Amino acid sequence: QVQLVESGGGLVQAGGSLRLSCSVPVNMFSINTMGWYRQASGKQREPVATIGRGGYTNYSDSVKSRFTISRDNAKRTIYLQMNSLKPEDTAVYYCTVVWGKSWWGQGTQVTVSS
Repeated sequence: QVQLVESGGGLVQAGGSLRLSCSVPVNMFSINTMGWYRQASGKQREPVATIGRGGYTNYSDSVKSRFTISRDNAKRTIYLQMNSLKPEDTAVYYCTVVWGKSWWGQGTQVTVSS
């Protein structure tokens, strides 16, 4: 069982910033792919950003140049720095890792007001 715990969500005005964190309870050197997804109300869950073991990153077009994903293996934490937030970024954000299978956190709400 891999229990991921997200934190850092909240309410922010458009143009503001938030940093999400995801605590990973296993040795991150053994994890190939980690990432963040989001799900807005009434919509399907969609990928936001992923990071590989070698540090390779990938972003959805909607967040490219505004969001940055990173990992701290020593702290066993994945981060998502979100800048220049827009109302359309409002969603529940989920952390995920692929370790044998896909594991998901419980999600953290991000609300961006206009």
